[in-house]
Amino acid sequence: MTDRFDPAASDSRWQERWERDGCFRADSASAKPKSYVLEMFPYPSGRIHMGHVRNYTMGDVLARYRRMQGFEVLHPMGWDAFGMPAENAAMEKKVHPGAWTRENIATMRAQLKRLGFALDWSRELATCEPDYYGHEQALFLDLFEAGLVYRKESEVNWDPVDMTVLANEQVIDGRGWRSGAAVERRKLNQWFLRITDFAEELLDGLGTLDQWPDKVRLMQENWIGRSRGLQFRFARADGAGEIEVFTTRPDTIFGASFVAISPGHPIAEALAADRPDAAEFIARCRQGGTTAAEIETAEKLGFDTGLEVTHPLDPSWRLPVWIANFVLMDYGTGALFGVPGHDARDFEFATKYKLSIRRVVAASIADAGLAVTEAETGAGVAVNSKFLDGMATPAAAAEIIRRAEAAGWGRGVTQYRLRDWGVSRQRYWGTPIPIIHCQACGAVPVPRAHLPVVLPEDVSFDVPGNPLDRHPAWSKVDCPSCGSPARRETDTLDTFVDSSWYFIRFSSQPGDRPFDQAEAEAWLPVGQYIGGVEHAILHLLYARFWTRALQRIGRLSVQEPFKGLFTQGMVTHETYRAGDGSWLSPGEVRRDGDDWVHIESGHPVTAGRVEKMSKSKKNVVDPDTIVDRYGADAVRWFMLSDSPPERDLEWSIGGIEGAARFVQRVWRLAQPGASTAHEDSDLRRRLHKTVAAVGQALDGLQFNKAVASLYELTSAIEKAKPSADRAAAVQTLLKLVAPMAPHLAEEAWAQCGGSGLIADQPWPEHDEALLVDDQVTIAVQVNGKLRDTLTAPRGLTREMLQAQALGAEKVARLLAGAEPKKVIVVPDRLVNIVL
Repeated sequence: MTDRFDPAASDSRWQERWERDGCFRADSASAKPKSYVLEMFPYPSGRIHMGHVRNYTMGDVLARYRRMQGFEVLHPMGWDAFGMPAENAAMEKKVHPGAWTRENIATMRAQLKRLGFALDWSRELATCEPDYYGHEQALFLDLFEAGLVYRKESEVNWDPVDMTVLANEQVIDGRGWRSGAAVERRKLNQWFLRITDFAEELLDGLGTLDQWPDKVRLMQENWIGRSRGLQFRFARADGAGEIEVFTTRPDTIFGASFVAISPGHPIAEALAADRPDAAEFIARCRQGGTTAAEIETAEKLGFDTGLEVTHPLDPSWRLPVWIANFVLMDYGTGALFGVPGHDARDFEFATKYKLSIRRVVAASIADAGLAVTEAETGAGVAVNSKFLDGMATPAAAAEIIRRAEAAGWGRGVTQYRLRDWGVSRQRYWGTPIPIIHCQACGAVPVPRAHLPVVLPEDVSFDVPGNPLDRHPAWSKVDCPSCGSPARRETDTLDTFVDSSWYFIRFSSQPGDRPFDQAEAEAWLPVGQYIGGVEHAILHLLYARFWTRALQRIGRLSVQEPFKGLFTQGMVTHETYRAGDGSWLSPGEVRRDGDDWVHIESGHPVTAGRVEKMSKSKKNVVDPDTIVDRYGADAVRWFMLSDSPPERDLEWSIGGIEGAARFVQRVWRLAQPGASTAHEDSDLRRRLHKTVAAVGQALDGLQFNKAVASLYELTSAIEKAKPSADRAAAVQTLLKLVAPMAPHLAEEAWAQCGGSGLIADQPWPEHDEALLVDDQVTIAVQVNGKLRDTLTAPRGLTREMLQAQALGAEKVARLLAGAEPKKVIVVPDRLVNIVL
């Protein structure tokens, strides 16, 4: 053996061996218990980053550990390959999105393989390939035939630069999440999935996900937003109909000041047809987006229609009707009644337009006359509310619902914040929606035999917008029903559809259908899913919906896609700025004493905050460069060692160099040496404790704790004399290290004469009896203060412990020949001497 481990020679050798032997191919027919480990698959943006490395290292350690435990492990990899970045690249670089995407996939695949991840590459998939999205189109048609897909005109967030619809969650501070352009509100015909049909069970299902972080479950609970309230009608004073509203606070009905309707409400549109001022106001409203956050923060604007409605509990009480920019047609009924005294948004609106503000909730009846200076949104008792006065908020709400139902002007209902999922996107690089539009037959599904509907290759990106709309022939087809000339749907599916079922396709990949139900159910749900908390709402909620939808139509018996969920922290790095304010990369600066300087110019550099690695701030570290210098195992070890996995990890040269030194320490321990018959019971006990501790840590995804235990064992082996126990400890150490530093473990195992691959070895077992210490440390106190400690055999009698404590040198000096007044002995813990 050489004195130093050489990762440059070792890494590729073992990676080739694992691939040649098909070590990590999952066998669905295996009789072993199954374990499905999955990290969220990446978008092929060009190169992997350290966040990818951390995420996939965690999953890889767990997959290797489960395999050594005797599980048949499915640990696949694929690519979330559709989306706007590819189209943006096509416009900027004058390349086809497919060519750009596939080139990036090749680069990133090679980078991942360099890190030695135990992946089943035979199941690799890319969502941009017809053999994936063709099956997605088939599933879409399954849902369409089951009534879970529909098309309607709706208000949408429109990105005028990317020329596409954005989901609410893709609008950040009123701007498109990719383009940064100010979002507009438009009406378009869109395809929707009926996720609201599953709102109740999606909410209730969160209670079964006890292996998910509480914060993620709470985020989904809030997003679904179940609320109980009153849906009722205001009669128009002119007798021309009614306006229906919904409120979660029916107890405040006597505080009503106005009724507000959406700019898209039929009444508003009817007014706009006759009144230019109303049309102008509505057009102004449509310049903003539709997200709840934007609506809450935007200036509240209103238009007085001149119409009035009558209060349902007092026909003589009339309320003005306003068009308001903060009311959306797609939320609730598209109308609401304003209670300025007890709603911040209504208070802002009423104050601006000098509408009445009444107090109808107070801390007590005595406070009924207090003026309202700001919206008071809490509960209390009803005041200034006729027959409700003095009733607590919940009781008052129940009473109004009771009276509304009895009189027939309203009913108690449960509503959800969750809206149906709009999946239409006006772009090329996505899954074509398999629908054909015929003037006579309407929306007709593409015949199954004609799937996949494949994207055309001959498209241009020289002007903004969807190239499929401009293609001369692709959209022109005959109607499958009547044969008349028809038009193919040119919208493509939201990429979140692609990632809502990829984990199912990983588990089963027949050529003639999306998946085989029996094979998929043998693996599902995913045992451990790992990814960023930024996907807590959209991706995870959509995947839960898709799985339940497939269950409803009989394609799966699984309800929840992911049994366990772990959200890892980010990888961060210090930021650096030159004198002109431009960002500098870590490779462009060096430390000069306590300061930083620019390597090329020698000019001072300002070190900024430690932040998430990002290309924009250039505080990124290229994984390939680090692997070249330190090897894959040092990178993996550092990713696991310096921080709890759920917290952010600050990248540092000191950290990676420390990991590289540990790799060499383990390598030196594995070199053959002399052995003796000497028994080392202390080392044996330490070894078994480490086996138990590392297993417990890996089961709990506490990788840093596993690393800490291995550091301690390594130190103990280094200090131990040559013996059979020491040799056995080294062999076991290599097995414990194998999931985290697999190349090192394989190389050392082979050099030590180990049989076969260490990746195929069983996980070490520990002896429970050796986890119990024979020796215990006894605290010796004098008058309650710690003065000494003793090491004694476990289970020593009170009399023997007292004798040892009184005979201790420090205690004898304190006693100075005097007899103690009292001696308190707690077996195996302490002796307290009272003078």
